[in-house]
Amino acid sequence: MMIECRRMTQESRNDAFHLINQFLSEDEYYLDSSSAYGDGGSLAIEKALELFLQHPELGFVWIAGYENQPVGVCIICFGISTSIGSIVAKLDDVFVATPWQNQGVGSTMITSLKAELRRLNIPRIDTSVHLQNSKARKFYEKHKFVPLNEEKLSCLL
Repeated sequence: MMIECRRMTQESRNDAFHLINQFLSEDEYYLDSSSAYGDGGSLAIEKALELFLQHPELGFVWIAGYENQPVGVCIICFGISTSIGSIVAKLDDVFVATPWQNQGVGSTMITSLKAELRRLNIPRIDTSVHLQNSKARKFYEKHKFVPLNEEKLSCLL
């Protein structure tokens, strides 16, 4: 099975929308925290995707596909780390469509994403995992992510 990963373009925007919308409307761990994030539903997803297309310097949407069918997605946002003195990547909203889970799509997405970020000279990826999502934690640890022994907090303004 040949999974290909690429950045979202205007042409693949609808694919990204459907995958992210499915994730944000169905994932029990996201839904548990969605009010703290200020979940704005499908309109917010549309706005965010447009921002990624207008401002690629801020990040991008990474889409996994199989024979031109979208099967997975994740979000990368850039930030500056004072501890490493560089631009770093924040990984968010990692999702593989249900029929494609446990078939290596997530691993292919992370591996190809790491290659893309290395190409951009990005030295670190940060992500977060819901405290109860042990399956995701194991997945990230398999891909060399390490716990930070801290909890992510959010404040709506």
